[in-house]
Parts: sequence; structure tokens; C-alpha cells
Amino acid sequence: FSFPNPPQRVTNPEACGLRHLAFKVDNIDECVAYLLEKGISCEPIRVDELTGVKYTFFRDPDYLPIELYENNY
Repeated sequence: FSFPNPPQRVTNPEACGLRHLAFKVDNIDECVAYLLEKGISCEPIRVDELTGVKYTFFRDPDYLPIELYENNY
């Protein structure tokens, strides 16, 4: 839908409710390097305190967050 001056949507991944998609990747460092090569900036890679798994976020063209979560199995 297209509306003049629509309000910003709450998109922070920490917000309540469904706010982002997450993709499991085998090597997050390679994925981030690929995105950076394409001019897509990513947040710094963090480590999940509960699982020890690395993850990060980047934004889609509508500025919605997309998460990369490293597969450690």
C-alpha cells in the first residue's frame, strides 16, 4: 500500500512481536564479507549468550532487519 508520509514501523529485532526474519548460515564471516562486497552494511557480529552462536543483522531496502545466525551443528 502506498500512503503519503507513512509512519515508521517499529523494526528493531528486540521489539515485541514478529519484527524480522532470520536465516541460518554455515559461515557468518563469509556471509558478512559477501554482503559488504555488495555495499550492504551489517551490524557488528555478536555472540548469543545462551548458545554461544554468532549472529548479526542487516537491513533490507525497506529498512527492515534481517538476521544471520551461524549454524554451529
